Amino acid sequence: MVREQYTTATEGTPIERPENQCVYKIGIYGWRKRCLYLFVLLLLIILVVNLALTIWILRVMWFSPIGMGHLHVTNDGLRLEGESEFLLPLYAKEIRSRVDSSLLLQSTQNVTVNARNAEGEVTGRLKVGPKMVEVQSQQFQINSKDGKPLFTVDEKEVVVGTDKLRVTGPEGALFEHSVETPLVRADPFQDLRLESPTRSLSMDAPRGVHIKAHAGKIEALSQMDIIFQSSDGMLVLDTETICLPKLVQGTWSPSGGPEGLYEICVCPDGKLYLSVAGVETTCQEHSHVCL
Repeated sequence: MVREQYTTATEGTPIERPENQCVYKIGIYGWRKRCLYLFVLLLLIILVVNLALTIWILRVMWFSPIGMGHLHVTNDGLRLEGESEFLLPLYAKEIRSRVDSSLLLQSTQNVTVNARNAEGEVTGRLKVGPKMVEVQSQQFQINSKDGKPLFTVDEKEVVVGTDKLRVTGPEGALFEHSVETPLVRADPFQDLRLESPTRSLSMDAPRGVHIKAHAGKIEALSQMDIIFQSSDGMLVLDTETICLPKLVQGTWSPSGGPEGLYEICVCPDGKLYLSVAGVETTCQEHSHVCL
C-alpha cells in the first residue's frame, strides 16, 4: 500500500513534494478501451439493422392505424378486403360479406363447417367435397325468404312444404315404399302414368279415390287381375258407353231374338261373358265359361 503524508504549513512557506510520490490515472486504457469501443459500435450497427427491418416489415405488411393491409379493425369486428387464405382453423361468431358482394368459401379439397357445443362436441357439420355434399345433423331444413319451411329432413320423415312438387326427369319418380299425397297430376298435355313393374299398385283413401281425365282417357293395364273393391258402398260406372271388347261368348242357343244383340251374364264366381239376347234371359248358370 502507498502511504500518504499530509504536511501543514503556514502561508508563504514553500512546500516540497516528496521525491517518491505515486500518481494514479483514472479511466480505461489499452486493449480494454478498444474492445469497449468495438462493442458499442457493434450494438449501434445491430440497432440500425433492427430499426431498418422493423420499418421494412411495417412497409411490406401495410400496417396502418386502422389495421394491417386488407384487414381493418372496426367497432363491429374485423373487416377483410379481397381474397385471403387461412392455413389453420378459423373461429368466428359470425362471417358475412359486404352488401354489394357475395361470400365465397373456396378450397382445393373440401370445405367443412362445424357447429360445436360447450363441451367441444360436433353437433352439426356441413361438408362440401368434390363429389358430394354431406350434412350431418339431427334435422336439415330449407326455408323461404319469409321463413316458410320448404324442405325438411329428419330421421323419421321428409317433408316438402311447397305448393307444387315438380319431377322433370324422363323416368319420373321412383318410390320404394308408400307415398302419401292429396293430389297426383301431370303437366298439361302430358300423360300421367302410375306403374309398378314387378309388384302390385294400391291406392287407398278413407273417403274415396278420384281419378279424372279432363281431356283424354284412363287406361288400367295389368298382367293379372284388376280389382275394384268397396267395403261399404257400391261400384258405379256412370258413362254413356261401356265397352268390354274381349268378353268371351257363351254357348249359343236359338232364341229368336233380335239379331246382333247380346246380354252380359255373370257367373257365380264373378266372371262376365256374352250371351245372345232373347225375349227372356239366355244366361246359363252352368255355362262352359263359368266352369
